[in-house]
Order: sequence, then structure tokens, then C-alpha cells
Amino acid sequence: MGTLSVFLDVPLVKIPLDVYREDPHPQKVMLGHEGCQTDTGEAWIPPVVQRILLQISQDPTLDHEYLPTLGIYEYTRAATELAIGKESRALLENRVGSVQTVGGTGALWLGAEFLYRWYQPRLSAPTIVFIAKPQRDSIGSIFQVAGFADIRPYYYWNSAKLTVDVEEFLQTLKRAPPCSIVFLHAPEEIGLKPHEWERVAASMQKKQLFPFFSIENQGLASGNLDKDAWALRHFVEKGFELLCAQSFSKTFGLYGSVPELEDMEFMADELVGNLIVVTKNNETLIRIHSQLERQIQTMWGCPGSLGARVIATVLNSPALLYEWKLSLRMVVERIMLIREKLKEKLRILGTPGSWEHLTAQSGMCESFIWRLRCLEYPIRN
Repeated sequence: MGTLSVFLDVPLVKIPLDVYREDPHPQKVMLGHEGCQTDTGEAWIPPVVQRILLQISQDPTLDHEYLPTLGIYEYTRAATELAIGKESRALLENRVGSVQTVGGTGALWLGAEFLYRWYQPRLSAPTIVFIAKPQRDSIGSIFQVAGFADIRPYYYWNSAKLTVDVEEFLQTLKRAPPCSIVFLHAPEEIGLKPHEWERVAASMQKKQLFPFFSIENQGLASGNLDKDAWALRHFVEKGFELLCAQSFSKTFGLYGSVPELEDMEFMADELVGNLIVVTKNNETLIRIHSQLERQIQTMWGCPGSLGARVIATVLNSPALLYEWKLSLRMVVERIMLIREKLKEKLRILGTPGSWEHLTAQSGMCESFIWRLRCLEYPIRN
């Protein structure tokens, strides 16, 4: 055997977190951190979630058996209702289903792979995927690994005017080949209004474009769960068939292992997502579920239980749901306070340009990736 590795040509990839850790500056701030943190730098977890985590760990009635391949039904049903609404006609017609995934990224990967295998409306040419420019590298890589070769960016943010450019977005949709896949992010914190979403939906319907939604911050944009899901619900009401990748990491503080449970035999894997499927009829839904189940069996076999049990407990209890909603509103108020302070600090420093967009936007949008403790440090010039 030789001494040289067969992996010599594997390149090194540096992620933003690596660059942050290597920076020796004592006042460095990680603006690319995607989670919610407290003032002490710890992951933010809603109080109601902390209580339920401990209750579950001490519940002798729970077992450690494998979950069903598609996940805990009480979780997937409640999560789906949260996204598209309990009174959705699609739900009442039994043409909406969902499967539990390993985090929101797992839902994205599962959906992308399913579409590559089974979404083939244009047999004469490969399907094109359109993804917002800021997400092309991250989300685009998932679709690329799934098999899609033609991944194109779309623009809906005018960096010069610091505002939404819905006309540019609509022009992209107008030029898109029929039946292309369009990846959409909701809640849309940077400014698409309901009437603008209506225009987007109408344009996509006209060109028969397929929507793939990602909804990961529901409740953290406006503080109102229903308002933040408006765009997705509108598409469902308009009769679209679609996929939606759902994540609860930020809204429930479920990122990985539970420090309080690491020394216990209880499964401490929190990451949980949900892939929602909306179809034209129940027969199609059943067939899709069978294919997704087969995919999952070759990927992670079955999902983890802890995160799904926590979320199911909260969403299916009116009292706990109300408490969780209050926690979300408090975080949203905190985010807006940080935005106001940051804008004021930039004004005092005489920083060139207009910073009104910081408070015109809301939530955790791409142009304001936030950290709750970022204002502990002075802004570096």
C-alpha cells in the first residue's frame, strides 16, 4: 500500500464560522450566525420548550422504539396546519400531506431529490430551477447535488435603492421557461406585500411554474403566525401543487443536542423539519407519500423523536401554544429594538448612505442576519 491518500484532490472549504473563529480581533461579531441567542451568548429556547424537554426526559411511559418512517403524525399534522391553516380547503379535501424530516435542510433535500426523480413536465429539456440570488450558493447546492444542472438566480432586491424590486422579479418569472421550479422564501421579511405576492402567484400560474416554499421563521417576521404564512396560504388557495420545507429550529430553539439530557440515555436529537406536499387530489398524494417513504428509508431510515414530541405537545395544547406565541412576540420586539439601535448608531457615526431599510424590514431576512448580543460591541469602522 502506498503512503499517499486517494483523497489528495479533495479541496478545503472554509465556511463563515471558520473565518470568524480565526479572526483574533477581541471585538469581532458573528453577523452570519443563523440562530437566536440570548445576551449571554447561549441559544435562545422558549421557556415552554425548556419545561417540556425536561418533562419528556422524565416520562416513564415513553419508549425508545423506532418511529414510523414518515414521522409522528400528531407532529406533522399540527405543523402542517400551522403553515397552511386549519381551515384550508386543501386540508379539508385531504390532498395535503407531510413527512417529518431531519431539520429544515432535510426537508429541502428530500423535496429536491423527489422533484428531480418525479417532476418531469418538460420531457424534451431538463427542468430549470430559479433561486433568489442570496440563496443560490446555499440552497442551490442542495438542488445541484440532487441532480439539477440548470440553476438560475432571480433578483427581487434593489441594492442601490435598498428596496424590493418586484418588477424585476416578475420579469424573471415572465421569461422563465414553462414548468420551471421557483424556490420561494416565506415569511418574506424584506417587503413583498400581499398584493405583490398576488401578482407573483398570478404570473407563476400563467407560466405553470412550480413553487417550492421554505418557511423557517414563521412568527419571527411580524410576531403573527398567520400573517407570516400569508404567501404560502395564498398559493394553496389558488390551487397550486407545491412543496414546502418547514423548520422549527429558530422558533423553538431546537438546534441539536439538549445539554441537560446529554448524560442520559434518552434520545437527545432535537433537529426536526417537515416537508409539506400539496396536490390536486388524494390519489396523487398517496403515491407521493409512498415515494417519499422509500427515499427516507435510504437516507435516515426514521426521524428522531424528541424535537417532534416537543413541538407536537406545544401545538396541540391551546395553553402552551398561547405561551409559545407570546415568546415569539417578545423576540420580534427585541429584533426591532436592535434594528432601531443599530440605525441610530450608524447615524451618530455619520455612516454614509441611508439606513432606513433596517427598520423598514422585519425579522431575520438575508440583508440583516442578526444576533441578539451584537450591540454589546462597538461597530468597527
